[in-house]
Amino acid sequence: MKKILLLSACLCGLFAKTVDFDTVLKEALNNNLELKAKKLNIDKAKADLNKAKGYNWGKLTLSEEISRTNNAMYVFGMKLESREATFKDFGFADFLAAMPGLLGGTTSGDKVLEDKPKDLNYPGSRTNFKTKLVYEVPLFTGFKLTYAKEMAALQVKANKYKYAHDKNKLAIEVLKAYNGAVAAKYFINALKKAKETTTSFVKMIKEFYNEGMATNIDLLQAKKRDNEVNAMLIEAESKYQLALSYLKFLTDDESIDDVKDFKVIFTPDTPLKKLIKEALINRNDLKWMRENVKTMQKKVKMDKSDYYPMAGVHLEYGFNDNALTLSTKKDYYLAALGVNWKLFDASRGANVQKSKIEAIQTDYYYKYMKKGIALDVKQKYFNFKSKHAIVKEKITNKNLAEEILKKYTYMYKQGMINITILLMKEAEARKARAELIKARYDEALAAAELKEAIGDLLKESK
Repeated sequence: MKKILLLSACLCGLFAKTVDFDTVLKEALNNNLELKAKKLNIDKAKADLNKAKGYNWGKLTLSEEISRTNNAMYVFGMKLESREATFKDFGFADFLAAMPGLLGGTTSGDKVLEDKPKDLNYPGSRTNFKTKLVYEVPLFTGFKLTYAKEMAALQVKANKYKYAHDKNKLAIEVLKAYNGAVAAKYFINALKKAKETTTSFVKMIKEFYNEGMATNIDLLQAKKRDNEVNAMLIEAESKYQLALSYLKFLTDDESIDDVKDFKVIFTPDTPLKKLIKEALINRNDLKWMRENVKTMQKKVKMDKSDYYPMAGVHLEYGFNDNALTLSTKKDYYLAALGVNWKLFDASRGANVQKSKIEAIQTDYYYKYMKKGIALDVKQKYFNFKSKHAIVKEKITNKNLAEEILKKYTYMYKQGMINITILLMKEAEARKARAELIKARYDEALAAAELKEAIGDLLKESK
């Protein structure tokens, strides 16, 4: 049994690993399934671009149609297409038989014109094989294809910017998860230190109680506080495992077992106006919206293409026969040039007007986003400044609280204060440690959010 436990411990140590932020960020950007799905939007946009380009080349179609019928019109047409039609198929046999003086016919000339030729009206069933190769290509589409290609190209760029923005969003989420795990780990260490303190109180008071220097109530209060801290420690360890689980989910890496220190991405001491200017240059979501504005402007031009004539070529070469054939005696060709010009269509003006409205609407959203980004940078800037200043105060508070706890512990040993006051000072020291950890987490998050607002979070994290 001991060997099995030892082997299990070795295997856990072999596959577990301690990671820093740069490592988990790299894994998330490479492994995150949601990000991979979003990246495919770029490929979809490229496919649309290739589709738009493909229209310029037209389309070449090979088809084979096999049919069988006794419909008089179809049968006669099939024979003409395969160049097999004879006078007999026209009904000349009945004509000659009925004409006076021909083949013994006795019917008058006027009467024979009223006869219904059997060979023409009741032909035998025929199987027809029609093989054809058709090439159709647009010559002029009123510039519609040109604008379609330009719109598709703009959407490829737009989706690249959108993907870069999604990567930044994932990066900030990974940083929250990573620093959350670090904070949980620090809470565990702080509570372990608190547990050492409360356990030492229990031991000290027990010795005092045995010597008649402390009451039973003092001992019970110390034990109660020790149990409370132990419960907090268990809860903190559970939260740490939950934080690691979320980190594993984002990175798709189940081997993560521990994290290192806080990741704080400080922004240089740059004036706020300059940061706003950088954000308007760097932000990928703004670049994405800018490409959408350009796309909608192209759409207006594309919808105006309906006012121009459309021209195209249709080329066809094929074979018709009652069996599969490639004989030149059975072939045919067709070349056609088509021009289509809508002289009046009340709906096209409405389509153009709608596109203009959508273009203006998208431009308003773009301008609104610029103002929103400026506000976002301001908020994140002042938030970071305050969080950074708070950390300094929390460090001082924590040091003072611990120093006070030491002095009050000494005072209790000297019988100068009761246990209630000592435990209150222990709670204050524990709270000061927790507030410092929380302040460091808030500072790290505020720094990252400011970097994201500027648009260079990933650049600074490399």
